[in-house]
Amino acid sequence: MPKNSPNSLDPRSPLVLDTRELPRRPGALRTVERVVPAPSDLGVELIGVPEGADLDLDLRMESVSEGVLVSGTVSGPIRGECGRCLREINDSVTVTIQELYAYENSTTDATTEEDEVGRMQGDLIDLEPTSRDAVVLALPTNPLCRQDCPGLCPDCGVHGDDLPADHSHQQVDPRWAGLSKLTRTEE
Repeated sequence: MPKNSPNSLDPRSPLVLDTRELPRRPGALRTVERVVPAPSDLGVELIGVPEGADLDLDLRMESVSEGVLVSGTVSGPIRGECGRCLREINDSVTVTIQELYAYENSTTDATTEEDEVGRMQGDLIDLEPTSRDAVVLALPTNPLCRQDCPGLCPDCGVHGDDLPADHSHQQVDPRWAGLSKLTRTEE
């Protein structure tokens, strides 16, 4: 996570937490419950959280010796399409997040890699990268409308649920047609 100046985060941004009211002594705790609009591109190719949809944040901010530990859940609606039949999927996702945000100029700067631990910018915490990582990793890369989705017929493109049981596009090569009679059971 690149270091930014304290003025680079907007404290009014919905996914930015202000820790000024959280004492900087280990064990101090504040809860945050808010509904925020989802940022753009919060998903994968076939499924994701629609931009502007309500994300419910239910979080705890806890002071620890090196910074602020943010933990809790992020939940919201997801929209997409089935990877087999292309039908619309409407569902929801709830993910757990837990991330340490180190105070500026703490010993964490010397003991960890730059992208290993989140960094506070002044009194502000940017939750967007953590929320994005948690939500995107929880989404299926090949979503299904249901586990036993039959998909589409590869020849005619009709949904498998809409096809008769004996549906077939099998074409017998006329040179082998005589052999197909050998495999039929007599009635």
